[in-house]
Amino acid sequence: MNRRQLLAAAALAALAPLAHAQGAYPTKPIRLVVPFAPGGTSEIVSRAVAQQLSTQLGVSVVVENKAGGAGTIAMNEVAQAAPDGYTLILGHVGTLAVNPYAMAKQPYDVDRDFLPVALLARVPNVFVVRAEVPAKNLKEFVALAKKDPGKLNYGSAGNGSAGHLAFEYLKLVTGIDVVHVPYRGTGPQLQDLLGGRLDASSAGLPALMQHIKSGKLRTIAVGTPQRVAALPDVATVAEDGYKDFETSQWYGIIVPKGTPREIVVKLNAEINKALASSTVTQRFADDNAAAGVGSPEDFAAFIAKEQARWKEVVERGKIRIE
Repeated sequence: MNRRQLLAAAALAALAPLAHAQGAYPTKPIRLVVPFAPGGTSEIVSRAVAQQLSTQLGVSVVVENKAGGAGTIAMNEVAQAAPDGYTLILGHVGTLAVNPYAMAKQPYDVDRDFLPVALLARVPNVFVVRAEVPAKNLKEFVALAKKDPGKLNYGSAGNGSAGHLAFEYLKLVTGIDVVHVPYRGTGPQLQDLLGGRLDASSAGLPALMQHIKSGKLRTIAVGTPQRVAALPDVATVAEDGYKDFETSQWYGIIVPKGTPREIVVKLNAEINKALASSTVTQRFADDNAAAGVGSPEDFAAFIAKEQARWKEVVERGKIRIE
C-alpha cells in the first residue's frame, strides 16, 4: 500500500466513528423543553410522549419546564441550541401562531429559526367558572357579564397562552367585558380559581377535568366545533349562537433550524409510533386529546393555517402581549 492509499485509509477510519454516531442517533439523553410552568395540559401531553419515546429510543427524553415571557424565554434558548437533535421544544398555538402577531418584538423568528417535526395533539378548550358564579351556561354567563361590565375576571396561564386567546376570542364575539388576570402557568391560575380569587377560565380539558368532576368548576361551553364526549351535555360556543367559533389547544415538536433532515425524519417517525402506542392513546383518550399523526410538512401546513386564523383574531381584538 503506497502513501496515498495509507492516507485515504486513515481518513476513512477517522470518519467511520462519526458516520456511525450520526446513523445511530440518538446516543445520549434528549431535552424536551416545555415553555410553560408545570401543572397544565402541556405537561400532560409532553410527559406522555416523552416517556414512550424514551422506551422506543433507548435514551432518556427529559422534560424540562422553562416558563416565562409568554414562552419566549424557552423558545429563544432553543433557537440558539445546537441543531443536533438533542434539544427539542414543545411548540404551541401561543408561541407559534399568536406571539408573532401579538408581540411587537421577538428575539427569533418562529418560521425562520425552527423546523416543524410533528404535531402531537389537539386538546379541546373549555370555558369554566367556579361553582359559586351564578351562571349555568354560556348564555347566562354573557348576560351576567353584560349586567356588570368589568366586574368579572378570568385567569389564564399567561399572556399569549391558549386560554388567554380563547377567552379574548370569546369576548370579541360576545361583546362582553371581563378582566384578564395572567399567571405563569395553568397550575398557579387554577389554584386561585379554585380558591375563589378568580371567576372564570379557559384551558385544555385535561387540566380541568378532575375539578369539573368534583363540582368545584362548572363548564359553560366548549370551544371545539363538536361537543366533547366527556361533556356531552355542554354546548359548543357555536351552538350557542356564535357561528364558526373554534378554538383548541395544540402541541407539537419543533427543533432549531439546521437540524439534519435525517434526524427530523427519524424523530417524526418515532413520534408517530409513540402516538400510536397503547400507552399514549389511552392517556390521550382519558384526556379527550386527539393525536396529531402526520409528516413534518403536514405540521408546517397546520401551523401556517393556524397563524392565518389567529393573526385575524389578534388584529381584530387588538391583543398585545408585552
